[in-house]
Amino acid sequence: MHLRTIIAATVFGIGLAATAASADELKAGYSLPPTSHYGVGVTAMNEELTRLSNGKWTIKQFPANALGGEREMVEGAQIGTVDIVATSTGPVGNFVPDTLVTDIPFLFKDYKHAHAVLDGPIGQKILDQFPKHGLIALAWGENGFRNLTNSKKPVKTPEDAKGLKIRTMENQVHMTAFKTLGVLPTPMAFPELFTAMQQGTVDGQENPIGVILGAKFSQVQKYLTVSQHVYSPALIILSPSVWNKLSDQEKGWFKQAALAGAKAMRQKAEDDAANGIEELKKQGMEVTPGVDATAFQAALKPAYDEYAKKFGQAKIDEIRNYKY
Repeated sequence: MHLRTIIAATVFGIGLAATAASADELKAGYSLPPTSHYGVGVTAMNEELTRLSNGKWTIKQFPANALGGEREMVEGAQIGTVDIVATSTGPVGNFVPDTLVTDIPFLFKDYKHAHAVLDGPIGQKILDQFPKHGLIALAWGENGFRNLTNSKKPVKTPEDAKGLKIRTMENQVHMTAFKTLGVLPTPMAFPELFTAMQQGTVDGQENPIGVILGAKFSQVQKYLTVSQHVYSPALIILSPSVWNKLSDQEKGWFKQAALAGAKAMRQKAEDDAANGIEELKKQGMEVTPGVDATAFQAALKPAYDEYAKKFGQAKIDEIRNYKY
């Protein structure tokens, strides 16, 4: 009896230690280097969470796709093998379809407009959809406005883009837009992209300036068009396996820490966008400073008709005309 009690106590102690260990250090994955806006965001989140929880939780970072591509990491959050993911919205639409409305081309006028929409009731309504899909979205972060690169030619008009084979995210909204423009969209996981461009499997890709810089795409791409065709939010996602064990106070800490991370991520993404173009020029890229946005929007008319059917014109107009 005495021995059995000791064994039971030991097993119970090991169980408690395992629980404490899993609560202490959370695994956070993202697709870019630690110096990127994702790294800066997760670092700020870690600092705030450590402070609020008095060291109860810390975050260990797994940058540069160490835990898989974005889609795999989001799946990992669903099943509890990844605790935190900083991700673009691109693959998230496959899990939570409501996020896809944010990916419509030329929907947001500028950063202030995007932040006002996402930080207000429209953005909250989308975040509220995540739990029913097995995910917790803590905050809207940022990638920034997406821009086109390719290895073939400068692009300024819709006509210039025709026939280019461009890697896109696994995102139907983006793919519809590119198909409408006569581009050949090629969905591909981000970790495969550099090699695909190096080998000529695709001609180019589209991403915010910070991502183009961080991923060293200037080594395999000659032409950059500052097209700003889509505003790309990011998300800080938490696994329900962590969330469901938290008290209300602790949930508040996680949300507050994620908002601190999102703020730092936005600042870094915008700094990269402001300073990165000159850096990419120095690295040898030929830069087309802008596009004829009106011409692109006219060429995208059939795509906009599809989006209206998919999301409802009223929802699109609510975002487009949001007062801020």
